[in-house]
Amino acid sequence: MSRWAERFGFVATTAPKESIWLHAVSVGETLAAVPLVKALQEKHPDHRLIVTCMTPTGSERIKAAFGDSVDHCYAPYDMPDSVARFLNRIKPQLLIIMETELWPNTIAACHKRKIPVLLANGRLSEKSANAYRKIQPLVKPMLAQLSTVAAQHSDDGARFVDLGLAENALTVTGNIKFDLSLDQAVRGKAQQLLSEWRCESERPILLAASTHRGEDEIILEAFAQIKTRIENLLLVLVPRHPERFNQVAELCASAGFNLARRSSADKVEGADILLGDTMGELMTFFGACDIAFVGGSLVPSGGHNVIEPAAWGVPILTGPHLFNFTEASQLLLDGDALLVCNDANQLTKQCIALLNSQQRREQVGGQARLIAEANRGALDKLIAVIDRFI
Repeated sequence: MSRWAERFGFVATTAPKESIWLHAVSVGETLAAVPLVKALQEKHPDHRLIVTCMTPTGSERIKAAFGDSVDHCYAPYDMPDSVARFLNRIKPQLLIIMETELWPNTIAACHKRKIPVLLANGRLSEKSANAYRKIQPLVKPMLAQLSTVAAQHSDDGARFVDLGLAENALTVTGNIKFDLSLDQAVRGKAQQLLSEWRCESERPILLAASTHRGEDEIILEAFAQIKTRIENLLLVLVPRHPERFNQVAELCASAGFNLARRSSADKVEGADILLGDTMGELMTFFGACDIAFVGGSLVPSGGHNVIEPAAWGVPILTGPHLFNFTEASQLLLDGDALLVCNDANQLTKQCIALLNSQQRREQVGGQARLIAEANRGALDKLIAVIDRFI
């Protein structure tokens, strides 16, 4: 790997102007940070933004989303020397951490240098809180050194306070993932894909997004059952992790399906499944399907972003494991905009019912869009919190 030096804090020194360090651990946090970064660039053009992550896929997303408009490198390992070297070189006025990536040495080093540390769009599931409680003597002083937690929901905030965060350091801002924008370029691309994928037979499209190991087999089992009723259905299958693309391709072939691959620009006509083995296109895919299943939820991974398909007005299916998106999922469940399936049989029944009724699809999808739109506004609240430190 050619960028190991960055992991130890060996990065280029910053230009003379003030800098803001924003850390997004991987792809999900990077996508959440996009509207925040753009808002900061607009409101504070005199500041330099350094955006870091921990994973190669996160790095690719940062480069794709921001290009040269931000400085980018890997975050240093959470070791005193690496962190000190990094801080000496970039000299940030403020550190913004997205969601839950808390590293004690990094936070302690910033606290010692009087660099405010803000946890943005903070979330803390009950599962994660229970894990932190086992090491609370270590966690409590770390949380006490945070300047502010801008939490997604009051439940998240209560868990942070219970673990040691000062109550006056908590602000509940809502989830900035609701503040995503579907611009004309994205809408146009989605419409183009929809036309390509439907083909002349106007085939319906089921998207299975961000699937995990152990989930693809369940989806393929359901897909086989659905095809006995809706023969021309196209499944667009998008594994969460790139290293699994080939493995999932083999699963599809072993199940007897004709497979096209997005990375090879294969035509979908004649294919049963299109493997979404590219990066950075999932948001567009949500606008090019009739139903979206959001993965990480049939296995206990905690689910993924249900807000993106909601913004498109697409009916959403998930499994029962949703602890990473508890509040957003509950909003959609309460509004009859998200349908939970426990196994392949339930997934089959829900898909067939939706595909056989345009009215039902429009009802569920329309509710999802209304809920997504009603919960916007967290970004403005978060910017107001950040402005206290700039």
